[in-house]
Amino acid sequence: MSAALQTLQLSAALGGRKVLQDIDLQIAAGRWTCVVGPNGAGKSSLLKALAGLLPHSGQVHWHGRPLGSLTRQQRALQLSWLGQGEASTLDLRVWDVAMLGRMPHQSWLAGPTAQDAQMVEDALKATQAWDWRERTLGELSGGERQRVLLARAMAGNAPTLLMDEPLANLDPPHQVDWLEQVHCLLAQGTTVVSVLHEIGMALHADDIVVMREGRVVHHGAGGDAATHAAIKAVFDQRIRIHAFNGQWVVLPRVGGVITRID
Repeated sequence: MSAALQTLQLSAALGGRKVLQDIDLQIAAGRWTCVVGPNGAGKSSLLKALAGLLPHSGQVHWHGRPLGSLTRQQRALQLSWLGQGEASTLDLRVWDVAMLGRMPHQSWLAGPTAQDAQMVEDALKATQAWDWRERTLGELSGGERQRVLLARAMAGNAPTLLMDEPLANLDPPHQVDWLEQVHCLLAQGTTVVSVLHEIGMALHADDIVVMREGRVVHHGAGGDAATHAAIKAVFDQRIRIHAFNGQWVVLPRVGGVITRID
């Protein structure tokens, strides 16, 4: 299986503190890889390093090419990014925000093409944000803005999509909608890499990277027992993972007793 992204001895520091330590990782092309771990594990830092947004030592490769060898436009064409808590100008129209995802495809000083407009329309409809296209971001709730930013990332139509906490501010029905959108992207051959706090949702991923203290402690299939054991270990056995009606369910451990599902 070919690697869409690969790191070799990847390390990074923030404020004098190491946030990534000697990470060797291969992320398979055309699959959904989810990064999980406790707060401060280095999940967001890893994603930013993969996107070329965090100074680091070691190497990051995209399909065998050093990420640093790509121009900014080439990188934007190959990698779409949805960051955590991204700020956008609140007086921008929803349509214009989503159109920003098409900028890497446009010639210098050229306006949007009919294809650009169609891609933006498709993305806004996929995230159920089409009806707000003439509204400004300032008129939307936090969850609604998140769906617009997701549409912007999807409109870029890059072969690799990196998302840091994409479910922030989304209610459960829209989290399920997001999961369906990920599966649609995978069906088109897109490589998806996400950081999630929602372990139950993360267990739907093809592959899971488990982190702790800036290191990758496990990388395996989402349904593997070894992956589940690694997740429970990094959370100090405070959660349990059980199969229920054909899906994995995450349960809290309360007072040493595992909550039952009847």
